[in-house]
Amino acid sequence: MGIVIHIQWGEKKQRKKLDQGLILKTQKYRQEKKRASRSFEVSSDGGTEPSALVDDNGSEEDLSYEDLCQASPRYLQPGGEQLAINELISDGNVVCAEALWDHVTMDDQELGFKAGDVIQVLEASNKDWWWGRSEDKEAWFPASFVRLRVNQEELSENSISTRSDEQDEEASQSRHRHCENKQQMRTNVIREIMDTERVYIKHLRDICEGYLRQCRKHTGMFTVAQLATIFGNIEDIYKFQRKFLKDLEKQYNKEEPHLSEIGSCFLQNQEGFAIYSEYCNNHPGACLELANLMKQGKYRHFFEACRLLQQMIDIAIDGFLLTPVQKICKYPLQLAELLKYTTQEHGDYSNIKAAYEAMKNVACLINERKRKLESIDKIARWQVSIVGWEGLDILDRSSELIHSGELTKITKQGKSQQRMFFLFDHQLVSCKKDLLRRDMLYYKGRLDMDEMELVDLGDGRDKDCNLSVKNAFKLVSRTTDEVYLFCAKKQEDKARWLQACADERRRVQEDQEMGMEISENQKKLAMLNAQKTGHGKSKGYNRCPVAPPHQSLHPIHQRHITMPTSVPQQQVFGLAEPKRKPSLFWHTFNRLTPFRK
Repeated sequence: MGIVIHIQWGEKKQRKKLDQGLILKTQKYRQEKKRASRSFEVSSDGGTEPSALVDDNGSEEDLSYEDLCQASPRYLQPGGEQLAINELISDGNVVCAEALWDHVTMDDQELGFKAGDVIQVLEASNKDWWWGRSEDKEAWFPASFVRLRVNQEELSENSISTRSDEQDEEASQSRHRHCENKQQMRTNVIREIMDTERVYIKHLRDICEGYLRQCRKHTGMFTVAQLATIFGNIEDIYKFQRKFLKDLEKQYNKEEPHLSEIGSCFLQNQEGFAIYSEYCNNHPGACLELANLMKQGKYRHFFEACRLLQQMIDIAIDGFLLTPVQKICKYPLQLAELLKYTTQEHGDYSNIKAAYEAMKNVACLINERKRKLESIDKIARWQVSIVGWEGLDILDRSSELIHSGELTKITKQGKSQQRMFFLFDHQLVSCKKDLLRRDMLYYKGRLDMDEMELVDLGDGRDKDCNLSVKNAFKLVSRTTDEVYLFCAKKQEDKARWLQACADERRRVQEDQEMGMEISENQKKLAMLNAQKTGHGKSKGYNRCPVAPPHQSLHPIHQRHITMPTSVPQQQVFGLAEPKRKPSLFWHTFNRLTPFRK
């Protein structure tokens, strides 16, 4: 769905065989859709009934469904890329993919990688989980986390070695072939950008006109708030992307694609891509809302009828709603590959380089927001578990836990208080452990970090408290001059706290510069879900839910493997990340909260 392959290389027989198979499947698919959608109209009970006319489908500049199928059938055929990949692999070709997102896993039967890493695909029989190799390790990895590279085979930059004088002519021919090859590589990337952009517009139109328009007609099934949650600002994205595609088409050189200069299109629309941030922030909530509706048969039938009416490809609605999230993460990878095959003498080199940096920053901002959204649910559950919480919710000002640990707080009277401290962005929360149940925490107060100045203290007597201290530091209020003195058990603990306080200030500043904000609705939803989790239990005895661990994936053999039935199907939730074991950090965090009976 979100992953496409555009093959410009290989033997002619191989490509002809692949194309014929894909075209035949596409023709069969189109005939099936025409039969299914003939004279259909979506009814409020999720079924279909005869209708005279359907609303307009698309604008003049949009390619038709038939045009897209004829131009590039493998993009629209479900499983088409898998067929092509496995054909290539079985013929001995090396197929590589680039990671869109980090995949962090504690399971040694899964392949961990970072965004931008290159993975060799060894098996793609299953649509959700592929078998691949990275850094001498072979394991399963989620297919939606990667983008297949356009240029799978290329000449090495170092393949042209120094020749003797007698071989100058041969060397010259080799350099000429290398230059032509680089032009072809650039052509491949340009074509991929253009083709995927056209198909993406088709997907956006299907969402807006195939799903959203029909949903608005049935007010008895959907409220305005529900539609806003499910679809977010998808119409704004559709409008923006149509303009962006127009700009690309103007700069596209059909006769000689490698001469196309499209870098300026990204730079001119750089600010417009910021609308994706709102959509990506909204996506986890959209998945939850959609999952609740899909529990009822009438909604499942309704959305399937919408898909048939619009003649969409065989992908569920949650898959379509994921495409904008995947798209914004693909742009930096596409531009990085385009930059690789753009010489410094090329007229578009400087613009492509600047566009790559700009789109990388956009993707980085969205990934950071995604990470914070994943964090606020855990923070909300943590707050609900604290006994005697007072004042505003922690999420009113904070969205990230930066550091936690035990410190000794020295009062004005010189008394020592052992406390558990949690450093979030903007505030430091202190709690007291229960004497009998050490996993139970009582709320004791908080400090506003925006008003504090951090002071490192050397070992010895502190003049403010007139006490001898060791491994100490203090926070001084800029408004009241009040001093808060803390002592760590070890020098290493103190160093970690000092670094954490510096990180907190840096992250707050970065969030302000990037306009990083979590919406009020998302904060309220997180708190509401956390409170529901502990419904019917006394405060302080809530069991914090832990994500279910991965089922064991049993790899069979290295190359010819079959996907075991125990492999979990990928859930389009939380930006499509598969369920995973909780991190060790949060496991330690949860141990300090009252979640055991």
